[in-house]
Amino acid sequence: MVNGGRVALPRGPAGPETTFNVMQFGAKVGKHMHNTQAFIKAWRAACDFNGKAKVLVPMGEFTLAETLFTGPCKGPDPVTIQVMGTIKSVDDPSEYSGNGWIQFDSINGLVLIGGTLDAQGKAMWEYNDCKSNPHCVHLPATLYFNGVDNAKIKRVTLLNSMGFHMHVTNCNMFRVSGITISAPRNSPNTDGIHISKSQTVIISRSTIGTGDDCISVGHGSTNVTINEVICGPGHGISIGSLGKVRNEQDVRGIVAKNCTLVGTTNGVRIKTWPASGASKASGILFGDIIMENVDNPIIIDQSYGTKSKKPSRVKISDVFYQDIRGTTIAPVAVNLMCSPGGHCENVHLENINLRSKDNLVLTSRCANAHVGYTGIQIPPPCR
Repeated sequence: MVNGGRVALPRGPAGPETTFNVMQFGAKVGKHMHNTQAFIKAWRAACDFNGKAKVLVPMGEFTLAETLFTGPCKGPDPVTIQVMGTIKSVDDPSEYSGNGWIQFDSINGLVLIGGTLDAQGKAMWEYNDCKSNPHCVHLPATLYFNGVDNAKIKRVTLLNSMGFHMHVTNCNMFRVSGITISAPRNSPNTDGIHISKSQTVIISRSTIGTGDDCISVGHGSTNVTINEVICGPGHGISIGSLGKVRNEQDVRGIVAKNCTLVGTTNGVRIKTWPASGASKASGILFGDIIMENVDNPIIIDQSYGTKSKKPSRVKISDVFYQDIRGTTIAPVAVNLMCSPGGHCENVHLENINLRSKDNLVLTSRCANAHVGYTGIQIPPPCR
């Protein structure tokens, strides 16, 4: 079956599963025992096995430096990695040269279940200069997926990433459920899940608290669904930032629903860079969202990241905010600051009910936005 231009993985007949325990390939428990080669050997054996295969990481604490798991694999079924224990990183920046601490590349069919991945990022955060350097090099993600199709990531705990906790790029049919992500609110650029150039991504029933966006949807993302996510601390759920680099692909078909944001610096946000190339972000729904003491609950910011006077050329259209309710610490609860270089078209707010935590009179602010309203509107609509 073809899905989005790629071939969906066929399911093989039911049969026994062969387990490849990393201990059998030389892995040893202990913080001073580097296990990268043992893990890669176990993966290679499972990936090359022509049948149902599972890599098992048993109970205990294992230490890994930068590790790359590559495909394609030979079996008819997804390769499963089951983590029962804890995996910790080597906290030496010289050990990392790529995009991720644990990387998966060119795999059709992957299941990652359970365990705790502790990147021990605090030792690396001092090397992050992204606040002062717009061309900074991001620190490695805890999990970096490139070209991984038909994947399920379930019941994994990610702690204290160096950079992003999870980066999903060039992927198709990618599901994340029941995960927990945690890093301090002051940890730099520790996005929970960042998605780019991927299609049909589903994130559900997860709890994410970080020092940056809980979930960020970057350029080239289509058909992304975010459902039943609790976010906080962090910077909220974001589309973007978009328009930072040349020739970015469009974003469309993004749904965030049944989510709760607690104490975040933004709620649901669309952010684009000024002086950008031309691209589009359309078909976006934020629905049934609860805000608890959130700053900037509803925001479009098309002057993100720089003070350039050149307008953003990311065209935003067909954006729907439905049934968004709760409390805010900001006096401006709805802030739609669109670009003079291409007004936001067909933005619609339905049943918005936001109250001030401090009993302030809330307002809305709009610029260069064509906005429609139905149902309850607290704060009152832009005039």
